[in-house]
Amino acid sequence: MEMHAKPVTAFILSLIGGLIILVGGVVGSVWYLFDGTFYGGMWGGMIGGWHSMMGSLGFPYGYMAGFSLAGLVSGIIVVIGAVMLNTRPTEHTSWGIVILVFSVISFIGMGGFLVGAILGIIGGAFAISWRPR
Repeated sequence: MEMHAKPVTAFILSLIGGLIILVGGVVGSVWYLFDGTFYGGMWGGMIGGWHSMMGSLGFPYGYMAGFSLAGLVSGIIVVIGAVMLNTRPTEHTSWGIVILVFSVISFIGMGGFLVGAILGIIGGAFAISWRPR
């Protein structure tokens, strides 16, 4: 059986980063789509809470749910890009660009607690610069 060179470091960093972005997107989506009431009810109340009848802190509530969904989609695409990078190492530049772009886009949805986005950016850069031996 013939062994082919693969960008292992880029794959591992991208996969871990993508999974962290995915977890961050799931947590954010659940938090904002279900109004955060499952997590202690900080959001509820007529006058109390962070976003209620008296106004909101920062972005309006609907935008935050959309941003979380953008993080969720970015995480899925980064994980798919990492898997494709491992299965098709000859296309390392294309998959590295996909990983890099969607890791940067994931900053919209908090970037997987920022750690996931940074790991994805490093993994994407490694994938782009990787050369087979």
